[in-house]
Amino acid sequence: MTSTLAALLQNDGSNVFGALFGGMMLLFWLAVAVVVIIGGWKMFEKAGQPGWAILIPLYNTYIMLKIAGRPGWWLLLYLIPLVNFVIAIIVAIDIAKSFGQSAVFGFFLVFLLCGLGFLILGFGNDYRYQGPAATGA
Repeated sequence: MTSTLAALLQNDGSNVFGALFGGMMLLFWLAVAVVVIIGGWKMFEKAGQPGWAILIPLYNTYIMLKIAGRPGWWLLLYLIPLVNFVIAIIVAIDIAKSFGQSAVFGFFLVFLLCGLGFLILGFGNDYRYQGPAATGA
C-alpha cells in the first residue's frame, strides 16, 4: 500500500508537460472561439440578424439557416450523424452566395477558414448581404 502511495507522489515530469500541453490547447481553442464569436456576431448583424444570437447554441444555427434561406426544420438535420456534415456544406455554400461569393468560398468556409470565414464576411467591405441565396428551398 505504501509503495502505491509513493508511486503516486513521485513526479517524473510528465505531469508538468501534460499540464503545459493541455493549457496550450485550452488557450488555442479559446482563441478560436473568440474569433468565431466576433466574426459571427458581425456577420449576423450585416445580414440584419441580432449579433448576440451567435452566443446561443442551436439558435445560432437556426439564424444561419435563415441567412442562407433554408427552412428552419433543417435544424433537425444537424442532429443526424453524417447528414449534418452534408447539410453544413450546403448551408455554408448558401451563406457564401448570400454574401455574393462563389460556392468555392462557401466550401472553404467549412473546411479551411473555420472562424476566419466569418471574420472575412463580417468585416470585409466588399462583402454585402444580398438576401437569402436559397429562397426557393
